Amino acid sequence: MNSLHASPAAASTSPPPGRLTLVWDAPVRIFHWLAVLCFAGAYLTAEAERWRLVHVTLGYTLAGLVAFRLVWGFIGTRHARFSDFVRGPKEALAHLRSLLAGKPDAHAGHNPAGGLAILALLGLAIGVTATGWMTQAEWSGERFEEAHELVANLMLALVGVHVAAVLLGSRLQGENLVKAMITGRKKAPPAQGIRRAWYSVAALMLAAVLAFWWLQSREVPAVGASSPAHGFVVQHDEDDDDDD
Repeated sequence: MNSLHASPAAASTSPPPGRLTLVWDAPVRIFHWLAVLCFAGAYLTAEAERWRLVHVTLGYTLAGLVAFRLVWGFIGTRHARFSDFVRGPKEALAHLRSLLAGKPDAHAGHNPAGGLAILALLGLAIGVTATGWMTQAEWSGERFEEAHELVANLMLALVGVHVAAVLLGSRLQGENLVKAMITGRKKAPPAQGIRRAWYSVAALMLAAVLAFWWLQSREVPAVGASSPAHGFVVQHDEDDDDDD
């Protein structure tokens, strides 16, 4: 538990003072912040009919991002792979105990508890986007709408726990973990780093998201027009011709 998932020789090598090692590749970082943006935006626009297209667009974007992350979790760089951070409940509890004791175990990538939280967040993201799509398709009346709201609230609660854990871990480890998810660099032995940031993959992912948003923006219905593809109708006043 005290190792960095490496050989004993690598684990015993401490990073030089002030030395930061590239740990998070660009696709992981772009995914993380786009997912934050999509979930926050979708949650805030959930009750406003005028923002329905934005809500739906962000939901579809989140679904696409999760699909990418699942693939990248198998073919991505070292610390992006599920095999690097997915551990059992026993190891997760051991890490939480070390955190509460004020001496958290060191991990170059996600710690075991964080790994389980990520799996849960991915699962909830799949659930919230699936129930959202079913709601848009008007399946089974209000049943999926209620499920959509429930899963969204569960996801919000878990996000809150995740943020609190990151802030606590940052304080106990003496390292800004939020900044690390921006720069990709953490305090870790060089042997634990990755060789490439894969900016090309991140650029393609960002371009795909922006292109999708642009296409969606072209679907904004004109006043008086309906948008069956997005499951809602813009309400407007009746034509003056109908007046007496």
